[in-house]
Formats: sequence, structure tokens, C-alpha cells
Amino acid sequence: HVQLVESGGDLVQPGGSLRLSCEVNGATSSRYIMAWFRQAPGKEREGVAAIVSDGSTEYADSVKTRFTISRDNAKNIAYLQMNSLKPEDTAMYYCAADPLDYGLRSHYNYWGQGTQVTVS
Repeated sequence: HVQLVESGGDLVQPGGSLRLSCEVNGATSSRYIMAWFRQAPGKEREGVAAIVSDGSTEYADSVKTRFTISRDNAKNIAYLQMNSLKPEDTAMYYCAADPLDYGLRSHYNYWGQGTQVTVS
């Protein structure tokens, strides 16, 4: 049974940085595509970044120059480094995983509970 546990969300000032972590339990993370999504109040969930096993990445245009997704397969953890944060980045951030490559589409089978990021 695959479980994803996010951490690292916090309140940060505009221009600040945060690093989110997603720990994968019950599976070998190297077999999965890992992704980060976010959902702000009243808005649809949107894909932020995704990374496949070989390290190839995909980003939403809104975060492309500011966020970096990475993974440490030995530790079964995926990260999202967020720099130059803006108030519009405020959202609940979710980690997702799947053996299939859905990129930034929300078809992933496994989801974490989310971690709140507030930029204010």
C-alpha cells in the first residue's frame, strides 16, 4: 500500500523560499513518476511539477523559473524547492505518484494529504 507524506509547508513572506518534501512509504519510489500539485481556495487543482525516474522534469509555466522538483530514490523522497515565492503561490500542495507518466495531469493514483503554503 503506497502512502505519501508531505511536509515543509509554512507561512513565508513574498520573495522567500520553502522546500517541500514527499516521503514515499510502502513502495520503491524509483518505480514511480512523482509530481506536485496545488489547490488554492475556490480554484481547481493544478499541476506544478513532475519528475520521472531518469530525472526528466516538467513544470507549469507559472513556476518554471522559480521552482525545482527533485528526487532522492535512495531515501524514497521527492522535493519541491520553491524560490521567489509570490502571494499567488498560496495553496495546499499535494504530492502524487503513479507508475504511469501523467505529467501535470491529475490522473495519478496515489496522493498525499497535503501541506499548506501561505505567502503573505
